[in-house]
Amino acid sequence: MGTVEKLVDRNRTFAATRFNDRLRMRPDLATIVIGCLDSRVDPAVVLGAEHGEIQVIRNVGGRVTPHILEELVTLREVARAATSDIGAGWEVIVLHHTQCGITLIKDRPDLLGPYFQLDGKDLPGLSVGDPWAAVAHDVGALRSETRLPGIRVSGLVYDVTTGLVETVVQP
Repeated sequence: MGTVEKLVDRNRTFAATRFNDRLRMRPDLATIVIGCLDSRVDPAVVLGAEHGEIQVIRNVGGRVTPHILEELVTLREVARAATSDIGAGWEVIVLHHTQCGITLIKDRPDLLGPYFQLDGKDLPGLSVGDPWAAVAHDVGALRSETRLPGIRVSGLVYDVTTGLVETVVQP
């Protein structure tokens, strides 16, 4: 059995045993977590979130890029259309982690410049090699985004060797 067949089979089990048709588009905890694609760091799993409690946006490094900012602004408009505006009462958590693969290419402006939509000489200011500093940078970017007023932003670093998160930037 291939991967797709295995996953489709697991979906049938999910649909039969754990599917909840009462979930709403707005997560119960009114929280969006921005995290990395690394399979060791599934934000819902490492934060103990139940199905329907949080929304998760994942990318390389879990970074707040211009694309992520646009995605959040678009998501806000979707939420407004569904009468659950992303604003006051919402939380956004930036979740970075130790041993992140993006640190292996921190000196590659040819890759990271386009990814962050900036000139390669500006890369050192993004702290790509330091997840704690990167969290602080990304939280600052979210807090200064004028199109997302009223959200509460915080930053965490997950340690892939202990399974624990550390609060780096308080909400």
